[in-house]
Amino acid sequence: MSVTLHTSLGDIKVEVFCESVPRTAENFLALCASGYYEGSLFHRLVPGFMIQTGAPPLQPKGGSSIWQEPFEDEIRPALRHNARGIVSMANKGPATNGSQFFICFDKAPHLDGMNTVFGHVLGDDSLAVLERMEAVEVDKKSRPKEPIKIEQVTVHANPLAG
Repeated sequence: MSVTLHTSLGDIKVEVFCESVPRTAENFLALCASGYYEGSLFHRLVPGFMIQTGAPPLQPKGGSSIWQEPFEDEIRPALRHNARGIVSMANKGPATNGSQFFICFDKAPHLDGMNTVFGHVLGDDSLAVLERMEAVEVDKKSRPKEPIKIEQVTVHANPLAG
């Protein structure tokens, strides 16, 4: 399955690894389908590393899973932070997944075994949007100086669907 994150800087299409990380995929897709992410800011941006989002608009540092409690990591040796465009759950340590996630700007092997990789960005157009995001100026706390947000999410049954 795939989703398109319609952001204020353009569309990012993400393939979700449903078979490899089923619980994480279920949580992410259900949050996408419910409109949970609409209006969510990309609140942390570290050029050369990643951009983070997934907190509801009224809880910029919060967010919860569809089960209203944190859930276990689904660490898979084959799924690594090994490329630009890897999508992974943000957490505060083991078994603390909620709604927040990040997209890697580059390889981040130090996160392997710590964060659940559950997808990757699809296509050159999406990667170009990621490049525009990475170019946004940030403050001393790695917050984008220009608001970047998820405006809407489209869930696709087929990862290659338009």
